[in-house]
Amino acid sequence: MKSHPESLIPGGTKIRDDGRIEVNLDSSACRAVAEFISPAPPPPEEWGQPPPYEEIERAIKIKLNIVIQVVGSRGDVQPFIALGNELQKHGHRVRLATHDTFATFVRDSGLEFYPIGGDPAELMAYMVKNPGLIPQLHSLRAGDIQKKREMVAEMLDGCWRSCIEDDPVSGKPFVAEAIIANPPSFAHVHCAQALGIPLHLMFTMPWTSTRAVPHPLANLKYSETTQEMANYWSYAIVEWLTWQGLGDVINKWRGKLDLEPVPVTEGPMLAETLKIPFTYCWSPALMAKPVDWPAHIDVCGFFFRDPPEYKPPQSLEAFLANGPEPVYIGFGSIVIDDPEQFTATILEAVRRAGTRAIISRGWSKLGGEPSDSVYYIDDCPHEWLFQNVSAVVHHGGAGTTACGLRNGCPTAIVPFFGDQPFWGNLIASSGSGPKPIPYREVNADGLAEAIRLCLEPKTRQAAQEIATKMKHESGVTAAVASFHRNLPVEQMQCNLLPDRAATWVCKTSSKSVRLSKLAAQILVDHLRIDKKKLQVYETKQIIIENRRWDPVTGTASAALGTGTDMVKSTADIFLKPYKEYQGLQRGRPSTSSSNGPLMPRSLSTPPPGTTIQQTGNPMPKHATTDLFPTESPQTQPENTGPSSLQTTTTVASASAKSIGKFLGTYFKGVMVDIPLATAEGLRAVPRFYGEETKTYAPVTDWKSGLIVGCTQFGQGVVDGVTGLVTHPIKGAKEEGALGVVKGLAKGTVGVGVEVGGAALGFVAYPGQGICRSIHASMRSKTRKELIKARYREGEYLAGPGNVSGAENVDRGAMIRAFENLRRGDKGKQRFDTWDLARSQEAR
Repeated sequence: MKSHPESLIPGGTKIRDDGRIEVNLDSSACRAVAEFISPAPPPPEEWGQPPPYEEIERAIKIKLNIVIQVVGSRGDVQPFIALGNELQKHGHRVRLATHDTFATFVRDSGLEFYPIGGDPAELMAYMVKNPGLIPQLHSLRAGDIQKKREMVAEMLDGCWRSCIEDDPVSGKPFVAEAIIANPPSFAHVHCAQALGIPLHLMFTMPWTSTRAVPHPLANLKYSETTQEMANYWSYAIVEWLTWQGLGDVINKWRGKLDLEPVPVTEGPMLAETLKIPFTYCWSPALMAKPVDWPAHIDVCGFFFRDPPEYKPPQSLEAFLANGPEPVYIGFGSIVIDDPEQFTATILEAVRRAGTRAIISRGWSKLGGEPSDSVYYIDDCPHEWLFQNVSAVVHHGGAGTTACGLRNGCPTAIVPFFGDQPFWGNLIASSGSGPKPIPYREVNADGLAEAIRLCLEPKTRQAAQEIATKMKHESGVTAAVASFHRNLPVEQMQCNLLPDRAATWVCKTSSKSVRLSKLAAQILVDHLRIDKKKLQVYETKQIIIENRRWDPVTGTASAALGTGTDMVKSTADIFLKPYKEYQGLQRGRPSTSSSNGPLMPRSLSTPPPGTTIQQTGNPMPKHATTDLFPTESPQTQPENTGPSSLQTTTTVASASAKSIGKFLGTYFKGVMVDIPLATAEGLRAVPRFYGEETKTYAPVTDWKSGLIVGCTQFGQGVVDGVTGLVTHPIKGAKEEGALGVVKGLAKGTVGVGVEVGGAALGFVAYPGQGICRSIHASMRSKTRKELIKARYREGEYLAGPGNVSGAENVDRGAMIRAFENLRRGDKGKQRFDTWDLARSQEAR
């Protein structure tokens, strides 16, 4: 397949017509990226089987507020509706956060809905024009990239609001206690970090590095490595390209959440580094779980919702009854450039294949005049329709593919972008359909041949065999069990109401007590605790560290980052005052307007309580003459704008802030970042000669920084000195005299790197802790916002008239249990907690 010359990008990669990234792993750039981000794959091994689903479900008693964040088309949203309904059966409160256009679809399914913005139709149209990660030149010229980046920024904000804001319809308060998301929502790990709650990712195509298959968006070229390593490295390269396009947008948004920027080397593989639990939603009958995926990753099966009630129109029933089973042809949410021409191609292919067809109009509005052999349909549940067709032809969305296979339908896939080629290749390899036909290669002959192959007996038999295997799978049940199994339940449970998640911690004289929103509010209402003394509790802390692989690259990258920040700060010393001055000038009213009354140019929208005159200028109902004068502009005294003193003060303030930022960047870089990077790099050196390096608790504040600094200093010095003896002895046992020589070399190197790293770390780790403590104290807007939201939900839960289950709580037993906890009476505490649980069950 040819590639567009204008799509060439440096570094051994280019974009094919089908949107996949052509990755040349023989190029130095690709190998450097792969090894730098993901330097060594773990050895493949068979992981232990998780406990049976029934055992997991019996152990899970906690009920959570869960927000499911999904970006994509209707086919991406529908499986998560099935998941949300299954979660509701376990007592969880579920909010599905996705695009505004799916509000009715979600609410009609019985789930709460929160709009995150973004236009899926516009997104689908963009993806059809730019199927891969890198945009084509025509999209750059049209400004599509900036539009997409703005849409991503909008959806990031929407995803954060979905975690803490009240229901937009009922007004019922909601604060997320766990997040489930698909990877394209992008906000997931950052929202989880800001809230301190568990995250679980779920997706329809491989997104975790494996030797088994390449990344679905990568087309590999290599000669100097094995296929397994090429497969593994493809994930790092695709993730790197994604981060290059959106990393700055994400980091800018993280600043709004009071989070530090994600380092450029950590952003691409963040989910794998943090070991975020992952559930893949495809049938093991199509692709089994790769052996090199760890235990926190599951392949659970397709997600199917309960079939909706559907009464077909009489015309559809008549069409199905008046001939052999038709072929279904539809492309769902795909927005096609020329739907008329594509419809003509489909109709010609149906004629040549000699079959009847049901054609779904979809978002592209395919259609024409119906006939005895062709029926056009709008919205119709696939669960019902696919029981009445002989084969299905579609774009390869995961949900449509799953529904077709479940009903034993042979499948022909015309992929456009994303995971669609992946599904097409899986279908072909299983024998239940032809090889996929990329959208830009579709013609009447090829499509007719694909339909004829679907109708062959061997293809129908292969599809029926897969359907038989899938009957024994329950994807949503397995996925919910996977979600439950990966929850840190013991750390999440409230000490007084174990079926609720702890969100506060109250420190008493004997211990710290974890409290749910409801328990805390009851105790506040009964004057047992002061609300101001409640501290935010994080059930799952996420800390993103900047890993260093060696002292050279670690020091160089830290120095480069510091230098870059200093250059930006230096520029701001001059640019910020100028921008402030320009802003003051723009705020000066115009004296030559001929459109009506004077008003500040900065007013783009009228304030509340204004009416719009025919001239287009806002006029308050009770306007004052100095702000919105009614006289002619010629009679108004000239407005001189901001005074010289105001201008001077504003400009000087902006300059002073920029100078302060420059000095802060300099001292942080020189005193903390560069020494810390060097220390981390030195500590990593023993890996190069096969030695394990010690890990330390994360640095979160000045106390933990001091502890880590002292600990690693002591252990570093001891390990470095004793290594002079232990390495030669170990070498002698393994390799004799040669081993002694190697051991002496290791010990000598170890003294330098261990002791040097220990000395630098003794200063750098406490410095890092101090910086994080200052950052937490100065940038607390998000934390205050979270505290208010939790207070609000607690007041609602404990208030009269709600149906949250608070009426089942024995408040007296709960208060007694808290008093015994505060006194440290363990025996009495156990009795009261048991008594409280028993009373709840009885109620």
